[in-house]
Amino acid sequence: MSTPVERIQADLKTALKARDTGRRDALRLLLTALKNEQIGRGQALDDDAFLVVVKRMVKQRRESSEQYRQGNRLELAEQEEAEITILEEYLPQQASEDEIQRAIEALIAEQGLSGPRAIGPIMQAMLERFGAAADGATISRLARAALS
Repeated sequence: MSTPVERIQADLKTALKARDTGRRDALRLLLTALKNEQIGRGQALDDDAFLVVVKRMVKQRRESSEQYRQGNRLELAEQEEAEITILEEYLPQQASEDEIQRAIEALIAEQGLSGPRAIGPIMQAMLERFGAAADGATISRLARAALS
């Protein structure tokens, strides 16, 4: 079985052959970010570190897309969103909001949590449970809604 980096490199070769410039550029940026993280750590990246880098890149592109949309730069926002789609291929299947919502409600009922101070324990428990399959911002938003 190949490593995630080997898979990205193979996908990059395919994009180069197909002359898919958007995919090519997104994969090159991802490989560069992974290499920089590896250099920063001084050791090879494990699967968790790989996921952290990919999630960070997706988050950056979401923020950029929002900024571009606010500035009426729709073509740049669409480019960022296309990169998000490509990057998300390297993340595990994401949990649905309904699934996260049910888990949050079960935790609140089980532990009798209430008020804004309960956000921390909910976040910790949900991030442990879902790991890379759930986005922290989504968990936070759903937890705040469930507690209010």
